[in-house]
Amino acid sequence: MARLRRKACIALFLFTLFIFGTMMGLRTLKPTDGFSDLAPGLELLPMIGGKMDRRSASRDATASPGQARPAGINTKTVLSNSGPEGIIFYDVHIFYYTWYGNPHLDGKYIHWDHILVPHWDPKIASSYPRGRHMPPEDIGSSFYPELSPYSSRDPDVLESHMEQIGASAAGVLVLSWYPPGLADDNGEPAEDLVPAVLDAAYRHNLKVKGISTFSVAFHIQPYRGRNDQSVHDNIKYIIDRYGDHGAFYKFTTSTGKSLPLFYIYDSYLTPPESWSEFLTPTGSHSVRGSAYDSIFIALIVEERHKHDILAAGFDGMYTYFASNGFSFGSSHQNWKAIKAFCDGNNLLFIPSVGPGYIDTSIRPWNNHNMRNRVNGRYYETALQAALNVRPEIVTITSFNEWHEGTQIERAVPKKTVTRVYLDYQPHGPDHYLELTRRWAEQFNKEKEQWLM
Repeated sequence: MARLRRKACIALFLFTLFIFGTMMGLRTLKPTDGFSDLAPGLELLPMIGGKMDRRSASRDATASPGQARPAGINTKTVLSNSGPEGIIFYDVHIFYYTWYGNPHLDGKYIHWDHILVPHWDPKIASSYPRGRHMPPEDIGSSFYPELSPYSSRDPDVLESHMEQIGASAAGVLVLSWYPPGLADDNGEPAEDLVPAVLDAAYRHNLKVKGISTFSVAFHIQPYRGRNDQSVHDNIKYIIDRYGDHGAFYKFTTSTGKSLPLFYIYDSYLTPPESWSEFLTPTGSHSVRGSAYDSIFIALIVEERHKHDILAAGFDGMYTYFASNGFSFGSSHQNWKAIKAFCDGNNLLFIPSVGPGYIDTSIRPWNNHNMRNRVNGRYYETALQAALNVRPEIVTITSFNEWHEGTQIERAVPKKTVTRVYLDYQPHGPDHYLELTRRWAEQFNKEKEQWLM
C-alpha cells in the first residue's frame, strides 16, 4: 500500500512539473495587458472633414474595399512561373532591412557587430555587460543566418532574399529607408542600395500584361532633423528617382488613381499640427492632389496616437512591433477597437505580426519583452489575431531584423565556444517562410468569405 502511495505521489509530482513547464513555455502567447517600458530606439475618398478618401475601390462585386494591389492589376493574387507555390499576395507586406555589412564587401562588419545598448538607468546598466559583438562567431542576434553575417550589398544575398520573400507569398517588400548620407546610430548610409533592391525585385517578377508582380514600398525611418518639411522633400526625392521603376509599389484608390504607399516609423515624434501642413489639403505645403500625393501610414504606439494620426491627415496606421503587450498598438486585444476607430474615420488599419521577439543580444536588460516563438505557435496566434479583425493589409515584422529576433529569413543552428544560438528546430530553416505562405493563403480565403 505504501509503495502504491509512493508511486502515486511520484506520478502527481511529474504531472505537476509537466504542467508548469508547459505553462512557462506558452506564457508568451497571451502576455499581460498594458504598456511596457519602451527600449531606447523604440521610443519607444469621398471628402470627410476635408480629407480625401484613400480607400481602394472594389474591383468588382467580390473585391475588398481598400485592398492593396499594384496599379492596373485587377486580381488579388498573381501567379509566378513556379507553379502554385509561386502565388503572391499584395495584401501581405514585409519589412526589410539593408543595413548589414561585412569585410568582404564593406571593409568591416556593419550591424552584425552591434553594441550592447546600456540601460538608461545607470544603476540597472551597471548590472549588465557593455561593449560590442565580434563577428563572425559572435553577432548581434540571438539567431544565426543561413547566409552567415552577410553584406546587404552582395548581389547573391539579394537574389536569395527575393527568392525567400517570394516563397513566403508576401507581395510587397517594405524597405527601411534613410535619406542619402544618413543612417541609424549603428549603421552606414545605404540609400545607394535602393536601385539594387528594386532591380532584384524586378528580376523576380513575372510580367502580367506589362505589369510587374513583385513590388517595393518604403519605410521612412526617423533621422536627426526629420519633420514634415523634410519628409515632404524625401517623398519628392523617392518618387522622382524611383517612381517609374517597374517594381515601385502603388496602391489603387477608389477614384482609380495609383498612388505610392509610405510607412512612417515613429511618426508620433512630429506633432500632428506639423504633419497636417503636409498631409491635409489646406496645409501650407500639402501634397494632396499633387504629383506627389501618396498613401501615408503612421505608427500607433499609445492609444492617444490614433487621434493624433487622424488630426495629422494620415491615411491609416500600423503597429510594427512583434511583441504582443509591448505597446497599446502591438497588443492583439486592442486591435478590434483600433480597427473600429479606423473604420469609423475612413482610415486603413494595418496590424503587424511577427514570429517572436528577443533583443537581449543588443539590449541584455530587456528580457521582459521577449516573446518565445514556441516552434511557430506564437506567430500563428498573432496571425489569427490579425485575421480576426478583418484587415485589408497585414504587415510582417520582419524578414531580416536579426537584432530583435523577428526575422523569418532562414536561420541555422550554431554553437561556438562562448555562445549557443537559437534556431528553428525541430523544423527546418524555411519554417517561418512556409508558415507565412500558409497564413497568407488563409488570409485571402477568409477575405472571400467576408465579402460573400
